[in-house]
Amino acid sequence: MKYVHRKIEEVLLSAVKRFPAVAVTGPRQSGKSTLLKHVLGDKYEYVTFDDPLVRERCIRDPKLFLSGIGKRVILDEIQYVPQLLSYIKIAIDEKRHVNGRFVITGSQQFQLMKNLGDSLAGRIRLLTLLPFGANEYSAAGKAAENTKKAFLGACLRGSFPEPAIKKSIKPENWYAGYIQTYLERDVRGIYGIGSILDFQRFMALIAARCSQILNLSSLAGDLGVAVSTVKTWLSVLSASQIVYILPPYFKNYGKRIIKSPKVYFTDCGLVAYLTGLKTDEMIMKGPLAGSLFENYVIQETLKMIFNVGQKVELYYFRTHKGIEVDLLIPDGTRIVPYEIKLTGTPKLEMAKTLSGLGKISEDFDVNRSGLICLSESTYKITRSTTVYNFMDYMSSLSKIMK
Repeated sequence: MKYVHRKIEEVLLSAVKRFPAVAVTGPRQSGKSTLLKHVLGDKYEYVTFDDPLVRERCIRDPKLFLSGIGKRVILDEIQYVPQLLSYIKIAIDEKRHVNGRFVITGSQQFQLMKNLGDSLAGRIRLLTLLPFGANEYSAAGKAAENTKKAFLGACLRGSFPEPAIKKSIKPENWYAGYIQTYLERDVRGIYGIGSILDFQRFMALIAARCSQILNLSSLAGDLGVAVSTVKTWLSVLSASQIVYILPPYFKNYGKRIIKSPKVYFTDCGLVAYLTGLKTDEMIMKGPLAGSLFENYVIQETLKMIFNVGQKVELYYFRTHKGIEVDLLIPDGTRIVPYEIKLTGTPKLEMAKTLSGLGKISEDFDVNRSGLICLSESTYKITRSTTVYNFMDYMSSLSKIMK
């Protein structure tokens, strides 16, 4: 498979020059190993803990294992040998001045990786690689003529590199194998969750409720399990970066504000597979149409943020009276609000909620508010609100990220 350049490459190269260690996390098959081998391969030894023999040697004597590898090394899929992380910390502390020694990858944002980041603050750079973003498809020869085609492609072929690039691959077959591998290696192997069938049902229910406010009690009732079990399973999906939990913005607004988060997948193709959507018509005219497009915008926003190495907290806003804004993006001391609508002809009333936010709080920069949709062009629909074609929204977002 031909290598496709990733937008995160520049950030990665900068990180290995400035930090003793760099950790790259992301869901399975998002392209982490391929990225590192291509960008760093000629200067780094490559070790993968997917190999059970390598894994056994490391577990038997982590200190000896670490002393026997090269001066610069890529340690792939380190979630299988979490005990090695404490020895990496010791090695870094012993030679604090040497940058770029360890590049670590993992399909999990597990607690030990977080602890490593905390204990080595200033010595390790944490990066996240999600599947292809819309601005990487063109490099893969998959440039869409417009937002609708890009959206449909993201749903029906997905944005994981292999099915996105290889036309000979049937997406449903690829996703079936992907989920099976994820369930066996991560859900059962790492987290020790025994009820794989129930967990797979849980994934399908979450997919059917993507872009919606989480109701844990409802999910637990549908599955016949305890709410605590649903919380645990959701944390597994989040740690695997299969889903993204979008928190509500409720600064000082008391009981008027909904405080439950919303859930999104980091790949619309996985949503479509889990919910049985196989055609353009099923995507565009089915009951999940609006939710899928909202998911698409959120997933692409996340990719843009991660690819430039930023740490930006995204939010949504909703009151008990039904005033809702889909996406809030902080920019300095202000917050830019966006609505997401699956329409090519947005109406004036769609902008009313955005302009009304100014009456709720000065935190919201309503004069820069946006309505993201399938419009062929970008234009002002009111004095304060801009209708964005999706690609123009991505361009405007890149300016916020600088």
